[in-house]
Amino acid sequence: MKKCLILANGFAPKKNEVSFLRKQNYLTLICADGGANSARKLNLIPDFIIGDLDSITQSNLDFYKAKSKIIKITRQSDTDVEKAIKFAIENSFDEAILLGVIGNRLDHSFGNLSIAVRFSDQINLRIISGKSVLSIVKGERKFNSVKGETISIYAFDEKTLITSEGLKYNIETEPLNFGKKESTSNVSLGSEFSLKVENGTAFLVRDFDTVKKNDLF
Repeated sequence: MKKCLILANGFAPKKNEVSFLRKQNYLTLICADGGANSARKLNLIPDFIIGDLDSITQSNLDFYKAKSKIIKITRQSDTDVEKAIKFAIENSFDEAILLGVIGNRLDHSFGNLSIAVRFSDQINLRIISGKSVLSIVKGERKFNSVKGETISIYAFDEKTLITSEGLKYNIETEPLNFGKKESTSNVSLGSEFSLKVENGTAFLVRDFDTVKKNDLF
């Protein structure tokens, strides 16, 4: 499978997290405009820098001109993160990890979560931020796990029905619509759990350190 990292301009990942992901064959690095500023601080060389280039500093732009392919897209009908995801889809990437899409502006953070859902039918997307890794789940999925792993699940409307197996507090074909009910800090009972998401989309949030330590990625 063809995999990439998309680095945006929010909270930057740690260098060891990027190194771990590279070992998982996420070898191509795409920076969404100002994400290149974080790449420079991490001593990373992006393969591509994409966006309207209003966030990358001039010094970083000059530094990367001879090292990365820079693609300037001036249209304002989509965000730089959208531009980067569309580029990944157009270039036949099957999976992308989104980094730096959560930051100190809630509107940008919510917007990027919405964008991830929007494109989830075209490319397998996951978001890593801080101590969490977020997966977008549709249909039936099984996940490798370890006993005691913390599992949180969120959905968005009453039509979306969630069923789980292998969790301490199993969900029995019920909605977890935002603002009414959620499954925060549920617990895995063993080496595997499953989710069935009908008529919509759910967010699955796991602890990134646990996932890394136990080779659950």
